[in-house]
Amino acid sequence: MTYCLGIKVREGLVAIADTRITSGTDTTVKKKVYVDQREQHSIFIMTSGLRSVRDKAVIYFKELIDEGTEYNKLYKAVNAFGEQVRRVGREDRAALEQSGFKFNLTTIIGGQLRDDEEHKMFLLYSEGNWVEMDEGSPFVIIGNSGHGKPILQRTLHNDSSMELALKTGFLSFDSTRAAANDVDFPIDVVLYRKNSFNLIQHRYEKQDLENISAQWACELKKSLQNISNDWMQTAFDKMNTYKTQANEV
Repeated sequence: MTYCLGIKVREGLVAIADTRITSGTDTTVKKKVYVDQREQHSIFIMTSGLRSVRDKAVIYFKELIDEGTEYNKLYKAVNAFGEQVRRVGREDRAALEQSGFKFNLTTIIGGQLRDDEEHKMFLLYSEGNWVEMDEGSPFVIIGNSGHGKPILQRTLHNDSSMELALKTGFLSFDSTRAAANDVDFPIDVVLYRKNSFNLIQHRYEKQDLENISAQWACELKKSLQNISNDWMQTAFDKMNTYKTQANEV
C-alpha cells in the first residue's frame, strides 16, 4: 500500500510520500514522487497504484517535456499526464487483468506553471479525469487514507501555515504508519511556496523523526488524562446501581 498526502494552503503546497514498496513478503524502498523543476515550471507528481503503470506513465510524460513540449498552466500538464495514463491503459490493461491485476493508478499533481495565478493541486484518477483541490478541500490522501484523515480534518484550513501543514501531515503519516505495516519510513517531503517557482525536496529517515513521534504519543496521553470524567458519571452510576442490585438478589 501507499501513503501520499498533498496539502494546499494559501501560502503554498506541502506533499508527503512514504517510500515502502511491498511485493508478497518482500519490501523495498522506492521514490514515489517525480519532480520537474525548470524556469517558471514547478511540478510534482505522486502516485498510488501499480508501480509498472506509474513508471511507464511518468516516463512517457517526462519524454514529452524533454522533447520540448511546454505547458503554461498546470491543468494542461495534468491533462497531458492523464493522457499518458490512458495510453498505458490501452497498452497494458488487458494483459494486466488477464494476469489478475487491476489497472490502477491514482495521482496527486501539484505545482505552479508560468501563467497560473497561484499554486494548484489536482487529484487524477485512473480514467484520466481529475478534480482540483480548493479552499473547501485543503488536502487529499491517496493509498492508505483512513487512519491519517482525522487530525487533518480537525486541524487544517486554507489559512494554515506551511509549517503547521507539514507538522500535521507528518502526524497523519505517523498515525497511518502505526496502524499499517505496509506504510513506513523513509518519507519524501516536497515544499512549494506560492509564486516562488522553486520546489524543495527533503527525505526524512526514521531516526530523524522518532523523537517527534514519541512526543506526540506522550502528548496524546496527557490530553486524554486532562479530559473531564464528569460526563461519564451518569453511565457509571447506572452500572454501579445494577451491580448492587445483582449482589442483593
